[in-house]
Amino acid sequence: MRCSPDPYRHLGIALGFAADLVWADPGRYHPVAGFGRLALALEDALHPVGDAPVPSGPVARVRGVALTSVLVGGAAVSVGAVDRALAARPAWRAAWTATTVWASLGGTSLLGVAARQADLLGSGDVAGSRALLPWLCGRDPSALGVDDLARAVVESVAENTSDASVATLLWAAVAGPAGAAAHRAANTLDAMVGHRSERYRDFGWASARLDDVLGWPAARAAGLLTAALAGVAGGRARESLRVWRRDAAAHPSPNAGVVEAATAGALGVRLGGRTPYPYGVEHRPTLGDGAAPGPADVRRAVRLMRAVQVGAALVAVAGQASAHGWRSRSRRRAARRCSAS
Repeated sequence: MRCSPDPYRHLGIALGFAADLVWADPGRYHPVAGFGRLALALEDALHPVGDAPVPSGPVARVRGVALTSVLVGGAAVSVGAVDRALAARPAWRAAWTATTVWASLGGTSLLGVAARQADLLGSGDVAGSRALLPWLCGRDPSALGVDDLARAVVESVAENTSDASVATLLWAAVAGPAGAAAHRAANTLDAMVGHRSERYRDFGWASARLDDVLGWPAARAAGLLTAALAGVAGGRARESLRVWRRDAAAHPSPNAGVVEAATAGALGVRLGGRTPYPYGVEHRPTLGDGAAPGPADVRRAVRLMRAVQVGAALVAVAGQASAHGWRSRSRRRAARRCSAS
């Protein structure tokens, strides 16, 4: 995913983030939706639905590794090839970075759905909230009441802010558009096949593990931003960090546990507990010490995660601009030394 230095990468990241704020995800022809259709076709070839019994063990894992390698590697290589081809045209290269970042981000759509959930739960429209929940997570909405729905929204908006916003911005800053595309591909595959159901337990293993690896730094960055910005939601940074340190490791996900625990501490609510999915029920560890979240807490979570997204964009843009400035100064010093000698 490495390529020649990009003097305007920070501008591309800023424009991509601004495009997501203005347009969010398009209803049609979204590149990620096209990637999803390609992934479904390849999954059907490698892991057909009609197989009985469902392939498991090493056979399924090898097939899952092939799916992940082809799709994530293909996304990174193709996006990176365009980036390198535009190396001599910095303005076009910045536009390509902006386009890739915009296509990989999902933060504005995420918060829009979460805000709608707050309105539905606040008005007592449980049926409407259940119908909307699949846009946020894969839980079984028919088994959830008002408090469970509110908890599902808060947990999902925290985890997905890390995945759909912070990670994209971080990888775009570190590895350019190829990095952003690779993470978005891995995260999309994890959402599609990285489940604990019988069908995907082994086949989705590679996608889930790669998503964990690529999401690890972003989750910690999101946790730190959540703590630093806790005051936006009326919370305290110290409490957010305390709950993170105490509770995050108990969560089955090494990344979701960090952002959910930091959010629980920042909001002063209790997350975790019985979590029903179509394939069965999971019992998640308790995160935080407060009461179960309600509709008002969903609104606070939306406010906090919006601040986290903006903070991540500012850090990514400033960090990349500073890195480019440092590289430029280093090259100038090297040139002066060469000319002096």
